[in-house]
Order: sequence, then structure tokens, then C-alpha cells
Amino acid sequence: MFKKYKILLLLVLVLAVSCLALKKADKPTLFLIGDSTVKNGRDNGAGGLWGWGHFLPDFFDSNKINIENHALGGTSSRTFRSKGLWDSVLVKLKPGDYVIMQFGHNDSSPLDDTARARGTIRGNGDESKEIYNPILKKQEVVYTYGWYIRQFIKETKAKGAIPIVCSLVPRNAWKDAKVNRAEYALWAKAAAEQENAFFIDLNKLIAHEYDALGTGKVNQLYFGPKDNTHTIEEGAKFNAKKVADGIKTTKGLNLAKYLK
Repeated sequence: MFKKYKILLLLVLVLAVSCLALKKADKPTLFLIGDSTVKNGRDNGAGGLWGWGHFLPDFFDSNKINIENHALGGTSSRTFRSKGLWDSVLVKLKPGDYVIMQFGHNDSSPLDDTARARGTIRGNGDESKEIYNPILKKQEVVYTYGWYIRQFIKETKAKGAIPIVCSLVPRNAWKDAKVNRAEYALWAKAAAEQENAFFIDLNKLIAHEYDALGTGKVNQLYFGPKDNTHTIEEGAKFNAKKVADGIKTTKGLNLAKYLK
């Protein structure tokens, strides 16, 4: 009798675990890809710095959607692909999933330096340049920033998932009492429009608020004393809220239905 009870209990546990796994699989997943402004370091607040991707789940109903942050510090739109990071996302994508992509901060780096070799050609054209990559120790064809963004969009759509392009968060750099706007934001928008993808002008949304606050308040609230790119906790939370606001106000983007 006791043996039968143990078997029955085991079957109930297996069934419960299977149901939970099935429920999780039924939910769509929002994948985040990008650089350290999306996920800083090990995502543990080292040095007091955070990426906005850590706090974005706070704005979503976790009973309805999963969120996976695959961003990696130091990557560009080019090296996120060449390092195999995009492949690890692509194999997981299923119809109905979402991908938010935000690159640009590292794309302005040199194409073929011995330190990172992570830069991309400026713009959204189809230009390319063959270089010797001293990191990979082989020839590589490098394309424009916009070209790489467009590849992410195309490959996301091919999986039946929904791509969302975010322009890069602004640095804490000012001129004439205004935050500097990045050209990469314009190229991100152009790439999204070319491939008919959703676009959130995160650069503009955040910069507008920074302008209103002024450099003193922005320094005090959102950045540490030695870093003008990476935000402290309050800055990352603010940026995450702006991503959520962008999702909410982007026409036709049904990701908004999963927000709290």
C-alpha cells in the first residue's frame, strides 16, 4: 500500500512539473540584446552601475510573459553576432516572441584594432570593407551599423518573432545646456523603417527629460562621478521606465498588453 502511495505521489509531482513547464513554454518571451547600457557586467550592480534591462521586468506581468536579458557589455551590433551571442538567442526564438535590440555605443570603435576590433561602418547603407581581424585572426567583411541592425530584424521576423529597435540611451554629455543627440539614433530609426520594424526612440525620450532636468540634476540622480555612459541604479530604472513608455505609445505594438 505504501509503495502504491509513493508511486501515485511521484506521478502527481511529475504531472505538476510538466504543467508548469508547459505553462512557461506557452508564454511568449521578450529577449533583450545590446551592450552594457542594457546589462552592465554580471548584472549585479558592481561599482554601483546598472543597465536598464535589469529593471525592465518590473514593468511587465511575469505571469503573462518571460523576459531574458542576453545583452553583454563591450559588444557592438557587429560583435554581438561574431561572438555567437545572437545565435544563442536565435535558436530559442519562437513565433510570438519579441526581441528588443539596442546598440551603438561601441559601434564607433575602430574596425580592426588589436584591443576589441568591434567597430562598424557609420550609417545605414550597404557599404562593406574587408579587414584582417586581429582578435579572430582571420579576414572579415565589416558592414554598416544599420546593416547589422537590419540583419537582426530580418532574422527575428524569419522566426515569426517581433523585432523592436531602440535607439541608444544618451551619454551624459552636454553642449549649450542640451544633451548631445547621437547619429546612431538616426541610423537605428532608418534601419527599422527600411525593414518595417517597430522603433522606440529611446535616445530622444531620455534626452528630452535630461534637458528638462538640467546637467546638475542628471549628474546627481542618474550618474556616478566618473562615468558618463553607464547609469547608477536610479538612472537605469529611469531608462527602463522610458522603454516601457515607448512600448506603451508605439502604435500597433502589442507587447504593450503584457505591461502592468
